[in-house]
Amino acid sequence: MSRKRSLSSAETLIWPITSAIEPIDVKKLFTVQNPMELELGCGDGSFTLQYAKQNPAINIVALERLLGRISKLNRKAYRAELKNLRLLRAEARYVLEYLLSPNSFEAVHIYFPDPWPKKRHHKNRLIGGFFPPIIKRLLRKCGVVYLRTDNAEYFEQMLEVFGAAKEFDSIETPEPMKQIITDFEREFNAKGIPTRYAAYRSK
Repeated sequence: MSRKRSLSSAETLIWPITSAIEPIDVKKLFTVQNPMELELGCGDGSFTLQYAKQNPAINIVALERLLGRISKLNRKAYRAELKNLRLLRAEARYVLEYLLSPNSFEAVHIYFPDPWPKKRHHKNRLIGGFFPPIIKRLLRKCGVVYLRTDNAEYFEQMLEVFGAAKEFDSIETPEPMKQIITDFEREFNAKGIPTRYAAYRSK
């Protein structure tokens, strides 16, 4: 039986978070300083890998809480020799609020976040009333947040939250961005469940 080889510390793209209180100096994540974008909850990494390959002049920070998912993405990204991708393993909300520097990112990508479908669990959703100011702080001037979900009710909440945020304007999701489809997305699209898109530019 073959075993997957573990990557050494010199080979990994996962950036260690060594403090719960000291902010991460995101500029140190990359040897080449390019515009940076952030993906929250990168899941299986199928969007992450495609986007990083297509945009070598963009440095991408992808965050995922689950060890199995981020380890799998790490192996694939390292084999693909992606120099413009770094991974963080952590809970998204805490990192957003406490560990990332302001005015760091040109864009934030949030695709298919956990919808927490039961009403009593809605408070656990990532995108709530508290969210726009947090994202606004991280974005550079005219930075964009891109959203996707297959959950109609959660999508309405996203629209309501950002519609009430005076610091953002609604814009169209670029077609080339829509063409990058995740494996998960392809599966539910095949079942007739549409992807719902939204995008907002900070003022």
